[in-house]
Amino acid sequence: MRIALVTDYYLPTLGGTQTAVKAHREALEAAGHEATVFAPLLQPGGDPGVEGLPISPVFRPDGFPFAWSPRRIAEQLRESFARRRIEVVHTHSEMFAALGAIEAARDLGLPVVHTMHGRVDVYTARTLPLPSLSTRLLAALHARHVSPRGVSVPGGTAYTATATARRMWRLMAAQSRASAHVIVPSAHFTAKLAAQGVATPMTVLSNGLEPSVLARVGSPVERALEPGEPLRLLWVGRLSPEKRPAVLAEAARSFGAGVTVDVYGEGMARPSLERMRAPVTLHGAVPQEAVLEAMRGAHALVSSSLDFDNQPMVILEAIASGLPVIHCDPDLAEAVPAGGGFLTPTPDAPGLVATVRTLRTDPAAIGSASRAMLAARGGVAQRIDGLLGVYETALAAGPADRIR
Repeated sequence: MRIALVTDYYLPTLGGTQTAVKAHREALEAAGHEATVFAPLLQPGGDPGVEGLPISPVFRPDGFPFAWSPRRIAEQLRESFARRRIEVVHTHSEMFAALGAIEAARDLGLPVVHTMHGRVDVYTARTLPLPSLSTRLLAALHARHVSPRGVSVPGGTAYTATATARRMWRLMAAQSRASAHVIVPSAHFTAKLAAQGVATPMTVLSNGLEPSVLARVGSPVERALEPGEPLRLLWVGRLSPEKRPAVLAEAARSFGAGVTVDVYGEGMARPSLERMRAPVTLHGAVPQEAVLEAMRGAHALVSSSLDFDNQPMVILEAIASGLPVIHCDPDLAEAVPAGGGFLTPTPDAPGLVATVRTLRTDPAAIGSASRAMLAARGGVAQRIDGLLGVYETALAAGPADRIR
């Protein structure tokens, strides 16, 4: 098959979507298919399998290049899809790169598969200025390319309690309707989408790690917290409010001298973290190889997000590395192997502090959790059969909804 992977976020910026797209591309190519990534790039050129999209010269949310304008994106993708004889368009975001891909696919009669990586409602509420107003603008721009006409959000849940949240759920439902098939990496998010009226066929497909990452991880060893040794914690991801790095920074004030915290990633929350002057080391944006190296020397990964993440790629990397996970979100228990992690008693800084204190008084728990992760690492490899099955289903179904 010839597949277009279209996303608004790609390497070398650090994030789960970027890692997932990279894994898809490598696995598809290893299986003999042609996979081309289309994305806004920090440094275009150098990889014939990655095509840069037009970007805004001034707007860079979280420091990432921002795909713009929709018209230019759609024109380029229309020409590229035809020239490369693309058969399936796979979108990995809900912003303008993906919207341009939907428009180009519609014009060329190509089916669209969409992966719903995260909660747009949470992201916009926590990152956009004046979200009650800015989401109106975002929804209006989105509607120019994917019509929400006839899409309703039933509501009645805590996560749809506000008009702003319902507006973003309507956007997600509209984009799902404009696709022939939707991939969701977790059952808990799939259930939420179905509850909000998404009727497009959905398949739960776990994200996976590509062979090159597993090769770099190698054969990890069981973690052990020795007497007198500091507990080394690691946080990896986009430094953005919806990821709640400030919760970890606040908790770190109370961890004590026997705990170190290393944070890898970049984003709009970094200035506020620096102002907190918490005892954490900010390493900034680094290549994936540096993250894997940091995992080798850590005792546990911390996931501080709540009611946002779907299936964080960094948790899969932790499983492959035999690294236990401390997480604040009960939904993420779906991604953490049984016995391989620790759910905080509350999702706030005191909850993190309580969990860390427990680990310091019971260091054997680190070794037990690490053994559980090592036992499960065989299940995190990228599985291509399910993805190809979705593509074949989309091809059989034909082009997506033509409502403009």
